[in-house]
Amino acid sequence: MPKSTNTCNAILALIFNATTWTSMAQNATASPYTSLYLSLHNSTGPGLTDSQTVNETAYTNYARVGVTRASGAGGWTVSTNTSTNASLTQFAQCGASGDTLTYVAIGTASSGTGHVLYEGALNSNLVVSNGIQPQFAATSLTITES
Repeated sequence: MPKSTNTCNAILALIFNATTWTSMAQNATASPYTSLYLSLHNSTGPGLTDSQTVNETAYTNYARVGVTRASGAGGWTVSTNTSTNASLTQFAQCGASGDTLTYVAIGTASSGTGHVLYEGALNSNLVVSNGIQPQFAATSLTITES
């Protein structure tokens, strides 16, 4: 049974914008996540392991990228069952040692295990070598609830 558009939007807004879902759920009040972190993966994504480290790239200079849990510039846009990155999202430029990237994941930690919230295959493999800087244009990361 599918969820309504309003329910999908409320779930996405709770996760990506830290917006309370009235009478249902609220963002943590003690120490909520202020950002979600994108991780890049080779081979396959982290899958059901719930660890951002599974198959995570280690190209020279790589680090996860934080995206603010907020609506608008620097955060996420939620509309019609989808959430998209509101701004250009850039990873560090590759140094000497590269990799072939096949997946991106969204999780809760800037490094280490973290909880995987969403993952997906890239539209095509990205070969990262010296001087290449992986990036996602605004609205190119699309997360859909249904």
